[in-house]
Amino acid sequence: MLFVVLALLLLLVCAWFWLTQPLFSRLQPNSVRTVDPARLEAHVRKLSIELAPRDVGHMENLDRAASYIGTELVQAGASVSEQRYRVEQITYRNVIARFGPDTPERIVVGAHYDAAGPMPGADDNASGVAGLIELARLLGVNPPKLRIDLVAFSTEEPPYFRTNGMGSSVHAQSLQKENVRVRAMLSLEMIGYFSDGSGSQHFPAGILSAFYPATGNFIGVVGRVGDGLLARRVKSAMSGAAPLPVYSISAPSVIPGIDFSDQLNYWHAGYKALMITDTAFYRNLNYHTEHDTPEKLDYKRMAMVVEGVYAAVTDLSQ
Repeated sequence: MLFVVLALLLLLVCAWFWLTQPLFSRLQPNSVRTVDPARLEAHVRKLSIELAPRDVGHMENLDRAASYIGTELVQAGASVSEQRYRVEQITYRNVIARFGPDTPERIVVGAHYDAAGPMPGADDNASGVAGLIELARLLGVNPPKLRIDLVAFSTEEPPYFRTNGMGSSVHAQSLQKENVRVRAMLSLEMIGYFSDGSGSQHFPAGILSAFYPATGNFIGVVGRVGDGLLARRVKSAMSGAAPLPVYSISAPSVIPGIDFSDQLNYWHAGYKALMITDTAFYRNLNYHTEHDTPEKLDYKRMAMVVEGVYAAVTDLSQ
């Protein structure tokens, strides 16, 4: 009986280590804030109010959103280009901002700017795009040693999700065809919704509640099996950048949500990739509804996410 208990305990410990990438030493979180929450809110409001709806049925707004993002990235000091592609006889565009020297290897950080249907899409995914723009401002002030591409994708949402019509699929396949070496890809997918309410965090599988908090006040680093070392490194850097709790998971794609964003297409292209997320509908019940509006987001915590991503990108670029 004792052997069975010990075996079960060992199995639980192994599962915890395999899933969560625990940190056994932590840096003291930086107390200096470098991202302005008001700027993040302004971007989210621009995209989710003035430029909404941003779905494939409203091409004029998608184009206006792409132009707005490009202008903001230029002002941040990036070299900006567009990757145009056609899906069902319609031209869409990824907006690409380049920072750093022309090194053989690069890091990619991306966020999709389209929304699911005629919805505001404040958290999904104006929040990720706002984070991308403010990340660009940090990179513009402190140029990286390695090439870093920030990419705003179109057509992530249905009807093109999980097809070659996704903007991130077009981008990832173009890198693969050119034999570009990508050290890591980070997908910013819903980074603005937080809750301090007990029981506000839900999970796709009951066992995960044994390893993660029931309160939705943290940011998640999500990877597939095999990306655990990258997840731990990114989590460590983010944890040292701000006092916002950071949790990570590396798990099979059979767990719903693990592959629910643009990182999926970089996996298909053979690259290591992670998703940075507030866990979407496992926390934010406004997901894909008309209630996903700007006032629901926590811009102070969202700013900490961006600071954490900047710290992770800086560490990865060493």
